Amino acid sequence: MAENSGQPLIAALDIGSSKVSALIATQDSERRLRVLGTGQRESRGVKRGFITDVEASEFAVREAVELAERMSGVTIDDVWASYGAGGVTSTVANVEVVLGGHQIEQADIDQLLSAGRKEIDATGKVILHAHPALYTIDGAEGVQQPIGLHADRLGVDIHVIAADPAPLRNIDYVIRTAHLGVKAIVASPVAAALACLTDEERELGVALVELGAGVTNVSLHLGGMLVGVRSIPLGAKDITDDIAAAFGVNRRDAERLKCFYGSAMTSPRDNHEMIEANHIGAEEGGDPIRITRAQLMMVIRHRIEEVTGEIDAGLRALGFGGPVGRPVVLTGGGSELKNIADYMQGVLGRTVRVGRPKTLAGLPDAHSGAAFSTLVGLACLAASGTGDLRDIALGNITQRKPARGFVGRMISALKQGY
Repeated sequence: MAENSGQPLIAALDIGSSKVSALIATQDSERRLRVLGTGQRESRGVKRGFITDVEASEFAVREAVELAERMSGVTIDDVWASYGAGGVTSTVANVEVVLGGHQIEQADIDQLLSAGRKEIDATGKVILHAHPALYTIDGAEGVQQPIGLHADRLGVDIHVIAADPAPLRNIDYVIRTAHLGVKAIVASPVAAALACLTDEERELGVALVELGAGVTNVSLHLGGMLVGVRSIPLGAKDITDDIAAAFGVNRRDAERLKCFYGSAMTSPRDNHEMIEANHIGAEEGGDPIRITRAQLMMVIRHRIEEVTGEIDAGLRALGFGGPVGRPVVLTGGGSELKNIADYMQGVLGRTVRVGRPKTLAGLPDAHSGAAFSTLVGLACLAASGTGDLRDIALGNITQRKPARGFVGRMISALKQGY
């Protein structure tokens, strides 16, 4: 199908702590994405978003990609991969060139961005993204399209996202060991935001909480950019492990109890509803254990309260604790726990909704939930062709100056709680 359309293939790969998922897509003549195949396998060798076993994680990557290739009937050569572990930073750099009053042309923009490329500094980190955000002309700030205007000076704010090098290189190595090229490694909050936030939300200010299996990423978006991120080493898998430990059941049964009977909100009926499960090592046909739903809820709520407290602290650290009640969007596999948005809304004192990814033609229902926001966002980012000031590749480290322009002041004002 992709070969007949004449459009290049787009492959996305999300390596998470609980699952590895792959997606292959192409674009039609109107540049709309059409999914050709998907694949998913249980994640192995990944803990809290970090690769801990190369051989196990490579096997899971290869299986997920092969499933997507089999469904689509095509073979891929390289992928857009996600990075969702800790160590991600978001800053803004500024650069300006003198024009002499003539009308701005594309060549002037190219000259400015070329100068900007030399002004980026990762300070020991690897740059994942370096996008031109907003332009300034002769002190007029927030210009989105300067071509055609006259100016003596033209400047630009450059949005830079970087991460620690070692974990990135481990992801790169695992993917290449699976005989795939790495087109780009994308910060998970960037991809998830593109999939489940509206353009208006990203402009006005919104917090995105990705509740994954092993990591919860709290990211702040303003002016169409990611302006801050915090990683919390807790996730939905911790709830599953708590249930398994509390009642002596295996993780598979604990996950079933969480998904079918669990909730973030309690009810008076919980004391009267009985649930059955099998002990670890129980013989086939043996008597199951019987617990009340209230007992299950006690375990779930204890961990949810801890995670929500950490999320609240992360939001405040990012400057999201001001008097203006900007919304929170919850996504990731953990957001599928019943009533979790209602619970967090009550604790955080903000509007909270569950963010599900955009609907793509051909995307199976099984891969259209909040757990796949990052995967869908990777495909959308790959298809958008948004310009980066550099090739997104490991090891390209240049010089960056601290933010002084409009975007930098906007972020500073936000962190002061305006």
